[in-house]
Amino acid sequence: MPRFFCSQPLIVGDTVALPDAVAHHLHVLRQQPGDELTLFNGDGGEYLAQLATLEKRRGSARILAQVARDVELPYEITLAQALPEASKMDWIIEKAVEMGVAALQPLAAQRCVVRLSGERAEKRQLHWQGVIEAASEQSGRNRLARLAPVENFTQWIGQQDLHKRVLLSPRGGQSLSAWARHQPPQALTLMIGPEGGFTEQEEQAALAQGALALTMGPRILRTETAGIAAVAALSALWGAI
Repeated sequence: MPRFFCSQPLIVGDTVALPDAVAHHLHVLRQQPGDELTLFNGDGGEYLAQLATLEKRRGSARILAQVARDVELPYEITLAQALPEASKMDWIIEKAVEMGVAALQPLAAQRCVVRLSGERAEKRQLHWQGVIEAASEQSGRNRLARLAPVENFTQWIGQQDLHKRVLLSPRGGQSLSAWARHQPPQALTLMIGPEGGFTEQEEQAALAQGALALTMGPRILRTETAGIAAVAALSALWGAI
């Protein structure tokens, strides 16, 4: 059954106008009035709906029933990812959403090649939000991962955070999996460096703010691999994978 994100109130019995992109997608799929689809708006739960009208870029659906379905991790993981090159961030966000990450914090670190500011940063932010929505549609999540604006690493690390911060670094004294085996499931912020890694000064600043330095094992992982592997490892050890 087709499944789509609609950023509007969804009330059983109402007929709602579908977003243009959703209507176009349904048109491409050759859906017809009377066909059923699933809608969600990010507030939790999803809605069984029936297509009422459909044109090339316009359509409407009647909300038939609400389904209380929740597939979120029982602990909140924030992925603090230093900006990688090219389109790697799209892939990281997509896979992080599929794995259940609750929040994403893009970081501008010293070794980042990509620099975002002003209008360019706003455009990327909108694009990444679209990636989150599409990945949520595909993976069955009914709550959207929160996306924070790009922040300078030095400024961000000085902020207070209620979650434990884990700095993934080859210089960590213990592996993430070894640490997690002896810890209860809990909210975490995973910090991932850019292609060249965080600088020594950045790592020292993180440690001074209470971050815990852990490794992903004896192999050096790419920036686009490390965060996803870390979330998968935690999910396997703490459940809900």
